Amino acid sequence: MVTNAASYGRSGTHDFIMIRATAIIMALYTFYFVGFVAFNDLTYQVWSDFFASTGNKVFTLLTLIAIVIHAWIGVWQVLTDYVKSTGLRGALQFVLTTTAFIYALVGFVVLWGL
Repeated sequence: MVTNAASYGRSGTHDFIMIRATAIIMALYTFYFVGFVAFNDLTYQVWSDFFASTGNKVFTLLTLIAIVIHAWIGVWQVLTDYVKSTGLRGALQFVLTTTAFIYALVGFVVLWGL
């Protein structure tokens, strides 16, 4: 079997399942976060208490990782379909994937205060 180093998953089916799983995680986090904002009077203390709990930090980190995986697969699929120049596609994929990882790294540092 031929594998593509630029693809996250092992196959199209694996990518399909990963996209759906990460979308579910992001949707659950969105509902969780919107529910928090909708039903709380947002003050600095409430906000800092919300992000101080370990469970919330883990859920937020899991969502950040899901966003990176989702973006990686999505960028690969869109660029493979629409950008025919191999060099341009590789450069765009590198820049966009690196940006997603930097966002996740910054989120990790902000969440855990490192």
